Amino acid sequence: MAVGWISILKMVPWVEVIRKAPVIADGAKKLWSNVARKSPPVQLDNARDAAGQVAHDAETLESRLATLETAASALHEQMLASSELIKALADQNAQLIKGIEVNRRRVLLLGVLNLVLAIVLLVQLN
Repeated sequence: MAVGWISILKMVPWVEVIRKAPVIADGAKKLWSNVARKSPPVQLDNARDAAGQVAHDAETLESRLATLETAASALHEQMLASSELIKALADQNAQLIKGIEVNRRRVLLLGVLNLVLAIVLLVQLN
């Protein structure tokens, strides 16, 4: 069984995997650093005055709007970074699957050839 895994691992396009590994690692580092340095979400509770009334002055609303726009922009940047990393991982995964499919076909062909050779050998011995 170990021989099967060794032959599969030999057929993996390791040059491509190794070539793309730094790009994927850099993408993961950038994504992690973006997420790690972000402060927790800003609490946007309604500003209340001493009497418990909601403060609706234009300045407070503008500052809240600016905060929300900044948060939305940061989330969009994180989404783009995540999607880029996911695309790189998906491309690498597709290449690995192609290699596995080629190996599966070769193993099937070798199995059929071994069966034919075994039948020929049995016929020759009888």
